Amino acid sequence: MSNNQNSNVYGIVITILLALAAGIGFFFWQQSKSYFAENEKNKMERQMLEVEKISIESSLDSLSNAYSELRTENESLQGRVNATAQLIQQKEANIKNIKEANAKDIKELRAQLAELKKAKIEIETIVAALRAENEVLKLENQRLTDENSQLKGSNTELTGMMQDMAKQLEDQIRKTQSAAFKATSFSVQLERRNDKLTTRAKKLREIFVSFDLAEVPKTFQGQQKIYLVITDDKGNPILSNNPTKAIVYAPSGSVDIIAQQIKETVLDETQRLSFSHKFDDRLKPGHYVVAIYCDKGLLGASSFKLA
Repeated sequence: MSNNQNSNVYGIVITILLALAAGIGFFFWQQSKSYFAENEKNKMERQMLEVEKISIESSLDSLSNAYSELRTENESLQGRVNATAQLIQQKEANIKNIKEANAKDIKELRAQLAELKKAKIEIETIVAALRAENEVLKLENQRLTDENSQLKGSNTELTGMMQDMAKQLEDQIRKTQSAAFKATSFSVQLERRNDKLTTRAKKLREIFVSFDLAEVPKTFQGQQKIYLVITDDKGNPILSNNPTKAIVYAPSGSVDIIAQQIKETVLDETQRLSFSHKFDDRLKPGHYVVAIYCDKGLLGASSFKLA
């Protein structure tokens, strides 16, 4: 092979190698360009996510303060916040952990942001519900205050009105001591020895009281004590061999009662309950009031007359 031929071969080889080197260089340049572009994009996205995270954390702090104020107001209005209080504590603990955690990468930061958004929606829902409940309680407390003021004025007119006194007492008990739920279809039957109905004091031996408890709130469902209280028209309890003193906590405040009978039962959303009480002593002619209580206040009341 001549020198010219060798030179041509070397030239071709060198040209090919240079072309390959140029191609490889261009490929890696493109890869490097794409990498830096992706890295810059991730950097910008991370900055945006961190800014959004800080904004949501600030909103959550405001919601937490709003809930604390509403909870204090709710408790002063004798509302029921125990269930939401526990849930809020759990949410706030989770939010605190997210705030203190440093996201290692974009994926983890996105997950943190999603958790914060979810917590924000849930807390906003609780705060809105609590605010609505507080408004209802304010109106109800104002109504009870107005009714109590009216009752105080009307009590002065009860002197000497013996026939209407039991009915007035029944109404007053119902209005000032009612629980968050009440008895319906309230029935009082007075029976003599042969199970026939009577209104004669000397023949009365037993009283039968029945009622429905419907739409019982979940917070009051479960084990409950139900009290049967029978008083005369002045509020004095009738005589009984086994009276029981108890305190019930009505929305308007605590009430001392003396019950002739107690029944422990498990309350569901709806049920019908009854009491059958035999008198230890004969009742005198006059007016009487039958009231049914649970630990949270009065469920129902009715008056009756014996001749």
